[in-house]
Amino acid sequence: MNHTPQMNRRGFVVGTAAAGAGLALGFDLPFGGPTVVRAADGALEVNAWVVIRRDDTVVIRIARSEMGQGSLTGLAQLVAEELECDWTKVTTEYPTPGQSAVRKRVWGSFSTGGSIGIRASQQYVRQGGAAARMMLMQAAANEWKVPVAECTAATSVITHTPTGRTTTYGRVAEAAAKLEAPADVKLKDPRDWKIAGKSVKRLDTSDKTTGKMIYGIDVKLPGMLSAAIKACPVFGGKLKSFDEAKIAGMKGVKKVVRVGDNAVAVIADTWWHAKTALDALPIVWDEGDNAKVSSASIAKWLEEGLDETQPAFVGNINGDAKTAIASAARKIEAVYDYPYQNHAALEPLNATVLYTPDRCEVWTGTQDGELAFTVTVQASGLPPEKCDVHKVMFGGGFGRRTAPDYVRQAVLIARQMPGTPVKLLWSREEDMTHGRYHPVTQCKLTGAFDADNNLTGLHMRISGQSVFASIMPQALKDGMDPFAFQGLSPPGEAFANIGPARLGYTVPHLLIDHSMRNPHVPPGVWRGVNGNQNGIYLECFMDELAHSAGQDPLAFRRKLMANHPKHLAVLNAVAERVGWNKPAPQGIFRGFAQQMGLGSYVAAATEISVTDGNKIKVHRIVAATDPGTVVNPAQVERQVAGSFVFGLSALFYGQCTVKDGRIEQTNFDTYNSMRIGEMPKVEVILMPSGGFWGGVGEPTIAVAAPAVLNSYFAATGRRIRSVPLSKFDIVFA
Repeated sequence: MNHTPQMNRRGFVVGTAAAGAGLALGFDLPFGGPTVVRAADGALEVNAWVVIRRDDTVVIRIARSEMGQGSLTGLAQLVAEELECDWTKVTTEYPTPGQSAVRKRVWGSFSTGGSIGIRASQQYVRQGGAAARMMLMQAAANEWKVPVAECTAATSVITHTPTGRTTTYGRVAEAAAKLEAPADVKLKDPRDWKIAGKSVKRLDTSDKTTGKMIYGIDVKLPGMLSAAIKACPVFGGKLKSFDEAKIAGMKGVKKVVRVGDNAVAVIADTWWHAKTALDALPIVWDEGDNAKVSSASIAKWLEEGLDETQPAFVGNINGDAKTAIASAARKIEAVYDYPYQNHAALEPLNATVLYTPDRCEVWTGTQDGELAFTVTVQASGLPPEKCDVHKVMFGGGFGRRTAPDYVRQAVLIARQMPGTPVKLLWSREEDMTHGRYHPVTQCKLTGAFDADNNLTGLHMRISGQSVFASIMPQALKDGMDPFAFQGLSPPGEAFANIGPARLGYTVPHLLIDHSMRNPHVPPGVWRGVNGNQNGIYLECFMDELAHSAGQDPLAFRRKLMANHPKHLAVLNAVAERVGWNKPAPQGIFRGFAQQMGLGSYVAAATEISVTDGNKIKVHRIVAATDPGTVVNPAQVERQVAGSFVFGLSALFYGQCTVKDGRIEQTNFDTYNSMRIGEMPKVEVILMPSGGFWGGVGEPTIAVAAPAVLNSYFAATGRRIRSVPLSKFDIVFA
């Protein structure tokens, strides 16, 4: 932008806690004002969200990140709906977190994770569109010297109803930009939507399919060099020394630099030259005591946490579960576990940085532009007004790009080559072995029955990692991680703007607790987060309880769900669509699961066949989703289908193991993903009940695995309580 207010260091407070602390800034959302602000191309900004060009092209600014989930189009739909503009002339652009900071954080949060991209910002982006529409109409009314109440707006045209006079948004944009923003902004009822709520085509599809889209890995700047990096293979280890002289004469090498206390990078004219030299560089690591850790030692430590004598945080309780279990006519017990899993995004982590003593700019794909900006300021040593981060498209995030470690590294490297742009690109091996993994946990479940086979008590003891103890310790409540209970929380419980994830069953005596044990391998927010393992634990055990009582799994659940109508509604929907009450075709076996996660109610029913006891063909998945409100139905359907790719890949293949303190899986030859031929038919039932905004990109992942596992039991009579299935030689047919 040409108009850049000045900001001193005191006016910008950078969070200094662990990653995830974000920015300690006031939250103010001004929607316009008397000062005319222009975009980079000179077009007029009506307000922070809306730029209108003379040809009536509308540029809608999107602060959240687009990584394939459709947030860019969905948010643009919401702004355009209230703006009443011509959708065929809508384009989008990313503002920068630096611009946002100097304008009192006008665009709100830049964070995109936990399926919050649309639902956490829908209110204020709609207000931005509505305010811009009102300002444009007022500008037209002023020009015509008529009451604004006599004017209407539609498809970027303003009409004076009594006379039929018209004008376009482009003609009055400059006058509108000089007006004060309206104090009272009324939003449309979703029932009146014409653009939002419709299956419009995505705005980014054309550029992606024609190759025009620029991803982080594609960024090129004049005179740019490339950097390859290696960090200590054991988390917590340090860089002891390296012998730079051994590679000094290698082709293209410009410099070898230390990066923090645990990594070394080679800067060269091309990335391949940098990578080749780095592989030849003699490096000595101080791996520390963590080099003694293995998957077996982690599992043993977590198993100890399942003992009821060990301390644990209580996440959900009613009645006296321990007494009910002790006095039960019959009890059922099972132990489940869930492994580390990698995000394994197609595009490895990367960032391009141009550092000078007076300015530091970063180009990168990030799920949290403000956090990337924070670490840029910290690592550059420059004041915030001399830094900025330019967001570009990235090839997959799934939670991994919420962590800014790669941005920090890139800035630290570029500081050692001032005046020269440097692109840091992680190798696939670095990306696989230095992730922020899905947390490792175990769970012991005990159910109590009375003499009439009624479930009277349930105790779930989870032992394992806390994601937020690692990435957001300030969010812990007296040491407890409430998000560890995702899908298991009591009524009314919600985790910040991630939304509620409540238990869908009422049990007379209930205890769900968490023995927090955090190994040295760092956990992160992995698409779906804790709902994934909690969904397996609870929904597979509910199946176990039903079968042990000799009851139909659907009927058994329904008795416990009378107080949870929205949970029950999605479960009933998939049961009806899959034909639960009718015999399955010969050789086909069914199972289902339900959960609430990230503010939405979801359920899935699967149909599978099994040959030779270990070859599974998933023929069909029926999925029901109640996210409250749907902005783009077609995109929601695609996200639900895509979530099953993620969930089934995790079920069949997803596992990272630890040996000598390091991750063993270094590339896709040892960390597999499902193929197109293994993908089942997915039937999506959208049933938005209104009145709330839930997520859609992640919740249904949690019901994929338990639905298939319950189908597998129906087919074989064998319970699988540990994933991935590949370790039991169970494969896709």
